[in-house]
Amino acid sequence: MTLGEVFQGVCEIKEELRGLKVTGVTSDSREVRECSLFVAVEGRSFDGHDFAGEMLKKGACAVVTQRELGLEREIRVENSREIYSHLLSAFYGRPTQKIKLGAVTGTNGKTTVVNLCGQITRLLGYQTGIIGTLGADTGRGLVYSHEGPPTNPEPKRLYELFAEMADIGTEYCFMEASSQALAQYRFSAERFTAAAFTNLTRDHLDYHGTMEDYFLAKRLLFDMGGAAVVNVDDEYGVRIAEYCREKGIPLTTMSVRGTADYYTETVKLFPDRAEFILTDSAAKKSFPVRFAMTGLYNVSNAVQAAVMCVKMGFELSDILLALEKISGVGGRLETLYSGEFAVIRDYAHTEDGLEQLLSTLKPLAKGRLITLFGAAGERDAGKRPAMGAAAAKHSDYLIVTTDSPRHEDPQKTVDEVAAGIPVGVPWEGYTDRKKAVTAALDMARSGDIVALCGKGHEDYQAIGDEYIHFDEKEIVDEWTRGNGNVQYK
Repeated sequence: MTLGEVFQGVCEIKEELRGLKVTGVTSDSREVRECSLFVAVEGRSFDGHDFAGEMLKKGACAVVTQRELGLEREIRVENSREIYSHLLSAFYGRPTQKIKLGAVTGTNGKTTVVNLCGQITRLLGYQTGIIGTLGADTGRGLVYSHEGPPTNPEPKRLYELFAEMADIGTEYCFMEASSQALAQYRFSAERFTAAAFTNLTRDHLDYHGTMEDYFLAKRLLFDMGGAAVVNVDDEYGVRIAEYCREKGIPLTTMSVRGTADYYTETVKLFPDRAEFILTDSAAKKSFPVRFAMTGLYNVSNAVQAAVMCVKMGFELSDILLALEKISGVGGRLETLYSGEFAVIRDYAHTEDGLEQLLSTLKPLAKGRLITLFGAAGERDAGKRPAMGAAAAKHSDYLIVTTDSPRHEDPQKTVDEVAAGIPVGVPWEGYTDRKKAVTAALDMARSGDIVALCGKGHEDYQAIGDEYIHFDEKEIVDEWTRGNGNVQYK
């Protein structure tokens, strides 16, 4: 391509630059090759502007900057981060023009909603892509990687995925939209057919600083076109709904606690499923639903996924038939063992996530609820005591450990989580998560439920600069075999 083709419809550039050949677009100085277009982006610890001149010497056809550097073949823009995704979209042939895009944002539930949407559309016969915490699936199968941001890839990788989807005929794509990705404009070039908001609770304040800034980052998604599907059971969801009404954004509300455009009635929760009535207010129709995940929060996730698919163009009756065929989502309220006692793993890693999960599991336990949980190292430490308090509220015994310690002293993480556990609640701490899992299994008795929280689908721990293989399903399987119990899943 030429620079003129890459910038067409994005912004004007000097005539003498328009004919220059472009072989790639990147913000990573390590990836610059002959005729690459280098986009200088300001980061927290790295500023591409400091290397822009060096990139021209390395062979870059031009550099995009957001401040004057006085360089030859320099293209100045107001916001280089924001324009980066537009340039990538153009370079890869604007692939998402061939795909219907849906996005989900919020603190908890994003992964479940996105994956339910993907499974529904596939069951209805359409090739569907998924991008999120579980990994990326362009339509060829899930590829999970813990390298880079956990939810949304960096822009260049994201557009490579979009391009692959377009090339192989993928018709729909559902993606999680993280607050960091929204704040960093990683997909600002996109317009979504539908966008959903699940809920907002404390998380990522190490990045955003305040809950208000965290909320405003999430809200950016609803300025990117499409129909908004908003959970108004959440106070921040009510604010999103108000914002959509003020801005004239098409809005559909949903609720599992009250009335809305789509709402549930007579919800019944069982150990292995939920049953409820879903009502479409506008159509004045109600549908009985049986869904193979328990918990009121999963009913909310299921309803939101169904409404998302309605806004993507599918009939609700067809969607609900597909929903009833879905067995669940990996690492989300997933049963790893079912024998004399049960072992469940889940990604719950916030105060609200633990509250939702454990309040669901406690009534299902005929014996004790033993909860293993921890917190991630070098991440929002302010939420740790609240996590301890939330876990203690519904559990009979707590085992406090770490998720991925990174460079942080794991004992510090354990101590800060334990600071929120009320006096009198029995607990023990382990800096080694595998020993913690084994201890939880060793103490389990008939009728108990062991809840392994925080890692969910993840098959690694980040320790220092390394990613160490760590899969709780394998640990549970090994323990059950070693203890002569073959009734594991």
